[in-house]
Amino acid sequence: MVGLEQMSLFDDIEVSTYQMNSSVLAAIDALAASSNGEDRGAVFTREEVVEFILDLVGYNAEEKLYSKRVLEPSFGNGDFLLLIIDRLLKSWIKHSGDNSTAFEELSESVRAVELHYETYENTKKSVIEKIREVGITEEVAIELSDSWLVQGDFLLANHLGNYDYVIGNPPYLRQEAIPEALLKEYRLRYSTMYDRADLYIPFIEKSLGLLKSKGTLGFICSDRWMKNRYGGPLREFVSKGFNLKAYIDMVETDAFHTEVSVYPAITIISREKQGPTRVSHRPKVDKEILKSLSKEILSQKIPDTTKVREVAGIVNANEPWLLESTDQVNLLRKIENNYPTLEEVGCKVGIGVATGADKIYIQDFAELDIEEDRKIPLVTTKDIQTGEINWLGQCVINTFNDDGGLVNLKDYPKLSRFLYLHEELIKNRHVAKKAPDNWFRTIDRVWPDLTTKEKLLIPDIKGEAHIVYESGTYYPHHNLYYVTSEEWNLRALQAVLLSSIAKLFIGTYSTKIRGGYLRFQAQYLRRIRIPKWEDVSPELRQELIDAAKKRDIEKCNKAVFKLYELNQEERSALGGNGE
Repeated sequence: MVGLEQMSLFDDIEVSTYQMNSSVLAAIDALAASSNGEDRGAVFTREEVVEFILDLVGYNAEEKLYSKRVLEPSFGNGDFLLLIIDRLLKSWIKHSGDNSTAFEELSESVRAVELHYETYENTKKSVIEKIREVGITEEVAIELSDSWLVQGDFLLANHLGNYDYVIGNPPYLRQEAIPEALLKEYRLRYSTMYDRADLYIPFIEKSLGLLKSKGTLGFICSDRWMKNRYGGPLREFVSKGFNLKAYIDMVETDAFHTEVSVYPAITIISREKQGPTRVSHRPKVDKEILKSLSKEILSQKIPDTTKVREVAGIVNANEPWLLESTDQVNLLRKIENNYPTLEEVGCKVGIGVATGADKIYIQDFAELDIEEDRKIPLVTTKDIQTGEINWLGQCVINTFNDDGGLVNLKDYPKLSRFLYLHEELIKNRHVAKKAPDNWFRTIDRVWPDLTTKEKLLIPDIKGEAHIVYESGTYYPHHNLYYVTSEEWNLRALQAVLLSSIAKLFIGTYSTKIRGGYLRFQAQYLRRIRIPKWEDVSPELRQELIDAAKKRDIEKCNKAVFKLYELNQEERSALGGNGE
């Protein structure tokens, strides 16, 4: 039997410590000892949601669960783990219940990992108590907890074995919160740790890799990876040997004990040939409602009265997963097949200037005492809240020459004096540390020509499209995206971007955040398809321009529906008839 000492990740499941230097081990220890749950990405799941996920993966107490293996890769306070054990013990009592063989029958049924020292110890006590409740002796309960529970970093564990089920809520932790040495180690081990990927991405990759044939993963976590850039490698990973069995969007539901800013989703993924996906949206977090929904999702044939849909072809290499209304997805596919992208018709999508120290580089235009040609009038989200430009008088300091190099501060004594007044803060930026000789540069180069170009300005986060026309006077701040064009009339383009067509593209491809807000980022704007300007009739051109100038969304839709030659059914799919 297993001894009574705490199981260590490093001696039981053979972490490759020889590959890890002292800074990696120190980073692991710091996270394990942290007193702040946010530092570890800890978010805890409501019981009704956990039961729902257990039902969806088929972890059913009626079956001989002790003959199966289940993994919980980040067990935290035991939201999943304790309910898993509860079902396991009910199954064992139903099919065996022999205390003399309890350890032999149950010891391999569960493996659960937790990094945080204090959380590990507290949950372990709850696990022992849960086992004792069914009449198993304290000695065996301790031995089972020692066999089941592991303290350490799941992502660095080797030889974990394979599982019939992997279930849980992986930690949601941004890269900025992961110590650099540990982040580098993760990147070496996980091909899906790409771009700005959060910690749950390698958790999903590793968990999927541990599934047996026909094994099933059930996770609740952020839905960002299903559509955005950094999720591409993980989507491709899923496409090679896995099936997205079910997707339940938990937008604005009370799935967790605390509010989260990013929308969560439940994904059920199995190691088997790809097939259609059962999809449901925003169920009420109620025990009976979720129990009924799980039966409908798992049923042989979907009932006519249900809100569950079956969608084929969602998983396609690294392409975003389109999980919205079938009618809308069909319309989007038709438009994509028939029209080129914004940039293919001569429109450029960009983002405004990032400085690394806005409090220094962004100042009041009139009051800033530096050389006039170093001051560029700046427009921010605050200047366009009404839908028109209402300039509040700010400027950004331009530290670059027209040829692209930095200015010589000897030629600009006033600018030089101002920058040296703030030298310590400026040099403390990452961009300055990276290139000390260029310590006073802004992160992004300022291109003065952009100031004089007419452009459309678009804030990142909005519930509806907020597209503002700017005639060519201001430089955009980094909280604004912009579109310029040498071919399309920008007022006509404004009508398109204000319309339901633009919202269809952004809503389909972008991630959403709490409150129903969409991300109007460059990567999603570039996906919008649009006819060539030369193919638009003079009459329709004028109709688009007039609608945009009046900011009349209904008239914008009417003109844009004509532009894309939408029939009545397609217009209805967008929530209007355009008449």
